Amino acid sequence: MKKKVLPAIIIIALIIVIGAVYAGQIVYKHYSYSTETADLTEYFGITSPEDTAIILGNEMIDERALYLDGYYYMSFDSVQNHLNDRFYYSEADNTIIYTTASKIITSNIGSTEWYDSDGGAGTEDYIIARNYNDELYLALEYVKKYTNFFYEGFTDYNHIQLTTSWEDQTVATINKNTQLRLRGGVKSEVLEELSENDTVVILEELENWSKVKSSDSYIGYVENKRLSDSKVVSPIPVTDYVEEEYTSLKRDYKINLGFHSIAGVSGNDTLLSSIADTKSLNVVSPTWYTIMSNEGEVRSFASLSYVKSAHDNGLEVWALLDNFTGPSDISSSEFLSHFSSRQKAINTIVSEAVNLGIDGINIDFEMIASKDGQSFVEFVREFSIACRKAGLVLSVDNYVPMNFNDYYDLEEQGIVADYVIIMGYDEHYSGSAEAGSVASLSYVENGIINTLKEVDASKVINAIPFYTRIWHTSNGVLSSEAVGMKAAKEYISNHNIEMTWDSEAGQNYGEFTSSDGTINQIWMEDAESIEAKLTSMKANGIAGVAEWRLGFETADVWDVIAAYIEG
Repeated sequence: MKKKVLPAIIIIALIIVIGAVYAGQIVYKHYSYSTETADLTEYFGITSPEDTAIILGNEMIDERALYLDGYYYMSFDSVQNHLNDRFYYSEADNTIIYTTASKIITSNIGSTEWYDSDGGAGTEDYIIARNYNDELYLALEYVKKYTNFFYEGFTDYNHIQLTTSWEDQTVATINKNTQLRLRGGVKSEVLEELSENDTVVILEELENWSKVKSSDSYIGYVENKRLSDSKVVSPIPVTDYVEEEYTSLKRDYKINLGFHSIAGVSGNDTLLSSIADTKSLNVVSPTWYTIMSNEGEVRSFASLSYVKSAHDNGLEVWALLDNFTGPSDISSSEFLSHFSSRQKAINTIVSEAVNLGIDGINIDFEMIASKDGQSFVEFVREFSIACRKAGLVLSVDNYVPMNFNDYYDLEEQGIVADYVIIMGYDEHYSGSAEAGSVASLSYVENGIINTLKEVDASKVINAIPFYTRIWHTSNGVLSSEAVGMKAAKEYISNHNIEMTWDSEAGQNYGEFTSSDGTINQIWMEDAESIEAKLTSMKANGIAGVAEWRLGFETADVWDVIAAYIEG
């Protein structure tokens, strides 16, 4: 009997041992550290030998770089988005331009050479800007000539570390050889081996693991028990590039600028009558210049006698240049897109301004398409250089800032121009779908507030309207006409319209119905509405006021304007 039992016991014991070993293997596999290596080509998203991932700060971004001929390149859009938006790409001229406060630096696409507007030139060891797969790329070494940032490239699985900000960060030391893993957990794939005394940046602390960035910019997870000596460090900012200062010709008094509409040379004779009733006016802006051809030819109504007469009456002359009173077939897009046409117009105007003793230039370019926004801003930059050298004030007229017109780039204008003028009117205009105020108080106030987010108050001028619109709604069809204050008052009087103060609009409002059923409405611009706007302007501490246009006003508005200027 014992002989029969013994083999059974042995078999049972073997089963138990084998089961224990098997269970141990299961437990070991469950709790042991995986040695599986992550697919780093997939991790960095590499699709070709040139393709390079970008680690911006502490995050891998979707945009890509290129590694070509031993140099790193980023797309033009990425450079503008993350490094320096002052680079300008002229597709029409096939050039890349960088404009400083005093000169324009140009390089042809595909070239190693650059040249500037002062006659300087140079050659780099790399192609400065190049097209690759129908997209423009800039060499990071060239970008660094005009921008403060740090980058480091790693060719073992192509990626670059790009640093543009220098906030404090928490670092820790690896206290024992370990692995950086794709995710938190011992079974996660290994990104790379970390050695004792390596330093990592702590990005996020979890219960047992921390998200970190290694010294060669792999981002993954390390067990907390492998981290020691955590401390906060302050990175040393890159300050290799010292940007040239943009000096401004700003007056030490409030600006009171009247736009003087001149449709021909004979219009210059109306200066004295146009300013006869004004008070505290110190600048007049005659509409003298317009673009006459896509090549940059300019029409001029400028007059030496006008300038002398203005000066004799204590007025500076900031001559206005527009893009909408010339021939109808002029393309602002075509004009702005070429360096030669921009420079031809600038040189023509500045030369004449200096010869005639003009004090400043006012740019009034309207209806610019969003695709031409960067070309327009480049035009302002280049104009500012010429004005700065000639001692001319440069001001730029702008729509009230909205999301849809932000490509006018008020922030950049506020740096390179002397004054930024907001045309605080045309809230409702001839093409509006509904009747309404030309410039309600909230519209003006919001325009100023939003401008001050981008431009220093000492450079902001708000333009007010000396006109209003009379609206007519007949059989559901809306129409209107713009009239000056005098004509508006006559209309109100002739139709016995009862006017009441609309506190929300900050204007006197009236309406009446004609015998044929037409509803007529008017939001009146007068001394009372102008005073409300000026009160808001004073509260915001901006640089002054402009008026469109001289001759549309009644004399009483000058008392409230003078109180604003002199108060």
